[in-house]
Amino acid sequence: MNHLLLGIAANPSLPSDLTDRLIAITIADGHGCAHADAADDLAEALARRTDLSHAQTLALAARCDDDAAMLVHGGGLTAADIDPATRPRAALALLDAGVGRPEWARRFAEDADARRRWALASCPDLPPDVTARLAADPDLDVIEELALFTTAETATRLAGHPHAEIRRAVAANEATPPAVLAEMAAGACTVPAERCLVCDREEIPFVHDPYCPRPDCDLRAGASCDGSHESTVYDTQLAALQNPATPIEALTGFADHPSVLMRRELAARTDLSPEVCARLAADPDPGVRGELAGNPSLGEPFIRALAADTGYDVRRRLLHHPQIPLDVLTQLADLVGVGPVLLPRIATASAAEVEEVSASPAAAVRMLSAERRDLPPAIRDALATDPDAKVVKAVAPHPGLTDTQLRAMVAAHGVQVVAGVATNPDASPKLLADLARHSPPARKALIAIAGRADAPAAALIACLTDKKARRLAAGHAALPPPVIADLFADDDWRVVEGAASNPSLPVSVMGEVVAGEEARVVAAAGTG
Repeated sequence: MNHLLLGIAANPSLPSDLTDRLIAITIADGHGCAHADAADDLAEALARRTDLSHAQTLALAARCDDDAAMLVHGGGLTAADIDPATRPRAALALLDAGVGRPEWARRFAEDADARRRWALASCPDLPPDVTARLAADPDLDVIEELALFTTAETATRLAGHPHAEIRRAVAANEATPPAVLAEMAAGACTVPAERCLVCDREEIPFVHDPYCPRPDCDLRAGASCDGSHESTVYDTQLAALQNPATPIEALTGFADHPSVLMRRELAARTDLSPEVCARLAADPDPGVRGELAGNPSLGEPFIRALAADTGYDVRRRLLHHPQIPLDVLTQLADLVGVGPVLLPRIATASAAEVEEVSASPAAAVRMLSAERRDLPPAIRDALATDPDAKVVKAVAPHPGLTDTQLRAMVAAHGVQVVAGVATNPDASPKLLADLARHSPPARKALIAIAGRADAPAAALIACLTDKKARRLAAGHAALPPPVIADLFADDDWRVVEGAASNPSLPVSVMGEVVAGEEARVVAAAGTG
């Protein structure tokens, strides 16, 4: 893989004539075997460009079907550009985008290659005759894919399919009518399924070993069948439980289901009644209670009750609840680690509430308001001089802080706050250069500086000393061209690609690299 060439192919400053020459390289190399993979990689990089002319797009599409399909997803090709006989993947990509031709769908519905019929099955707006044909396909995978994406009418028909795996797919389809989903959740289908993947392949009764040593076995872990297809029925009920189109009235019984997974999935639904919430809040599994604690529809009485729950993750999930009362939040914040995140309740707090939180005697609580980026200047400035480094680190990225204030933060708390200061949108280029040279180095600060569009060259050169920051800095437009060229020999391929994709790379240097590759292609053709 030629990472230098891949970087140049992605360079936003690449002129059109060099794009033409790179496309020619992919075509020449694509016909051989020694460099065919490299040519494919280069073609993929070129296909991601947004400035290709229609002629360039057609030239790339002519290489192979994979390239054409990529260009369809990028919006560069239309149905008029594609022949489904020679570019089936591209034609299927157009059908998937809803802009293919109906006759193509009929063609692929009869294709001998089941993989193409499978790809067709998930396409939208298929003609009724195509849908009917796919619903009777001899390949189970094709019908399953159709069941996952088809319309309500077809999903209703497939809900009675003799194979349990198809019914499971119908239960996961959000277009399936609520009444049908309710029946599937209850396991009350009128006609029992005749087969499942387990009894298709194994002599029943059979329970699949979750650590199955057979390399060719693709049965799900724990799959089992004693003639009732029990594991697939369970998966069908779980899919219906996870489906937001399933009416909640059909799911309340799962609050007492013996499966912890079922109860956890129920606790995540946002349409629970108070009665179901009460049962789940008393669940013996802390994972169920934790899922409920994070449910945005949970009412205040349950939030207050769960605030006393010491089960794993319950209080942490509760802290992220958008409706948590402020007194509960401040109480828990001093008990549970929150981390550098703006909590939803803090994001919507009133001015009076922000002032209250910012004046808390607990640093963990003051830190919560410091994560906001719309603080009144007086509160922002007070937090900027907070004696606790965690609070200062949280407020450091806040807009409106002066260089003097930012430097004072660094002077007071050192490396603990340098990364936060480095992300401040108002930090001057001089300050960024000084932060990049801070001793001891702050790696996160170097990464932040290397990713800033306004980072000066002096700061970027300092960023090159760090492995991760170097990868970002290599592609930064403010890096001097001689430094960019020096990075072509770097041991890290990501640095090489970054440097080659740098928009400040001189066109003359790009031309030299492309010319060198053209010479290699000519030499390879001569020796071949």
